[in-house]
Amino acid sequence: MQELKVKPRKELGKKVRVLRRDGFLPAVLYGEKMTVQPISVSYGDFERVYRETGESALLKLDLEGKFFNVLIYDKKEDPLSGKFIHADFYAVRMDKEIKTKIPFRFVGESSAVKNEGGILVKVLQEIEVESLPQDLPHEIKIELGSLSRIGSRFLIRDIILSKNVKILADSEGTVVLVEAPRSEEAIAALKDKAVVEAAPVETEQEVKKAAKAEKEKLEKAEAEEKK
Repeated sequence: MQELKVKPRKELGKKVRVLRRDGFLPAVLYGEKMTVQPISVSYGDFERVYRETGESALLKLDLEGKFFNVLIYDKKEDPLSGKFIHADFYAVRMDKEIKTKIPFRFVGESSAVKNEGGILVKVLQEIEVESLPQDLPHEIKIELGSLSRIGSRFLIRDIILSKNVKILADSEGTVVLVEAPRSEEAIAALKDKAVVEAAPVETEQEVKKAAKAEKEKLEKAEAEEKK
């Protein structure tokens, strides 16, 4: 499990610019029965870990000797530079199953695309799963080599995961398929048929709603400080 050292953050409002200038990323930590806590993390450390793990891998935060098992719940990037400007860490309970989305990684090559001129249509880029935090996969590998002819499909039921991980989607849903050449409009319409995944459990909704309220208070305090 990757580990990140973080520290409490008192910098709000305009002071956050100084924090970023000094090489730190402003962030918040929250979770079940926790209030939102402003923290900061080395920008370089966060960038390295995020590039390696993404948002679905479990991390360990070291907050001055106090450890939290977390997921990167959200992050914000500057629209011009693409650099991270803020991150949310969600503390999870190791004895409680959670729901999160896992990205697909498409590997290999379809012979139907290579030899028959078929069009590869990636209907889904990620899928929601449920498991204990320690059982979450970082990514799900999809082998395109199995798509050997026009009309071939890789379905959700074809995904092989640990028995400890439950997929929260219709098993007959399509992940990726090979279509005969067609218009871009038709392909876009096909993508709209992506599987509707299950909604988060109520307890997680409540936690995130409360966290959002706390974040709004924090943002209001920052705005007041700017005046």
